[in-house]
Amino acid sequence: MPFEVFVALRYLRDQGAQTALILAGIGVGVGVIIFLSALITGLQQSIIDRTLGSQAHVIVRAPEEAPRLLPSADGALRSVTMERPPQRVRVIDGWREIEAGLRRMPEVIGVAPTVTGPAIAVRGQGSIAISVRGIELESYQSIVDVEGRLVEGRFDLTGARAVVGMELARKFGIGVGGRVRIQAAGERGGVYTVSGIFDYNSNTLNESLVFVSLRGAQTLFDLNGGVSALELKGQDIFAAEGTASRIEDRTGLEAASWMTSNGDLLVGLRSQSMSSVMIQVFVILAVALGIASVLAVSVVQKAREIGILRATGTQAGSVTRIFLIQGAVLGVLGSLIGIAIGTFLALFFASMARNPDGSATFPVALTPLLYGRSVAVAMSVGLLAAVLPARDANRMDPATVIRNG
Repeated sequence: MPFEVFVALRYLRDQGAQTALILAGIGVGVGVIIFLSALITGLQQSIIDRTLGSQAHVIVRAPEEAPRLLPSADGALRSVTMERPPQRVRVIDGWREIEAGLRRMPEVIGVAPTVTGPAIAVRGQGSIAISVRGIELESYQSIVDVEGRLVEGRFDLTGARAVVGMELARKFGIGVGGRVRIQAAGERGGVYTVSGIFDYNSNTLNESLVFVSLRGAQTLFDLNGGVSALELKGQDIFAAEGTASRIEDRTGLEAASWMTSNGDLLVGLRSQSMSSVMIQVFVILAVALGIASVLAVSVVQKAREIGILRATGTQAGSVTRIFLIQGAVLGVLGSLIGIAIGTFLALFFASMARNPDGSATFPVALTPLLYGRSVAVAMSVGLLAAVLPARDANRMDPATVIRNG
């Protein structure tokens, strides 16, 4: 065993009560960090899944049609009224090349071509305004987990089949195998067989959203093989705005991120993140002060021994390393205790309340990254907190300390 490690462990063992107290302090501090981080991250993920789980991070569309002022034939100045033209389902020109370019972006993990437009669902004497979304199931599943939201039937969009929401099925009194007519502008439409029923945990979406095949939607809205949007999912949900800006610069198309359309939600998520960071900062400061104070007391208590070590030829660097090793050992052992405390608190808190579907009311996110970060923080704090006591020990005059000790 190296000399510095032996002396450092001997000092920690001799000061058993102080070592136990500082380990308890580090353990509680790291436990609080893990518990709060797991709780806040879990709540954020739950909110994101429930509110943003039904939409893409970024939606790319063709620019809206803008009014144009045509010059008069005789060049005379006339008073005109500018009116916004009625909007229709617009096609993205060259969408296959654009889709391939989006897939090559490193921050993008999924792209799905879609056709979305307004229509009317009719059954018997009843009718409901709906939004028809034509998708390719394989590509769209990489953006939104639609199959995971099925409550009845299968997500089968082949032929004239559609998947509808629970509220629409309830209002029309239909189930899997039932038929509904979907009518778009221009007298285009057809009768679709319901192959599945989904639940988006939103009455609005459950009533208005209907999935059909991409080819079926192209025919319904007369797009001749085109698409109205390219929906994508990125690596980092909070980087969606930057991704949208880069897409607009590259393609000249409109790219809207979820951060633009969900401003209030974004403010709430960022506030949660900032509160978590502030709590962790103050906990880390408290732990650092605790380690530093214990090691500072150790310098005073072990002044005579340190003087003897220096007088017998121990280098100043070795004395410094003794205290740094103590800080590192305290950080590692304290972080392990903190991991146990934080994990227990998080799991216990999550088990206290359950939703009607059996899921946790307060979900927690315990990840290897969280554990690794906590250990790294505890070790860093232990080493930094040991710097000042190590410097003080290194500055001692051996003769003075031995004579006065």
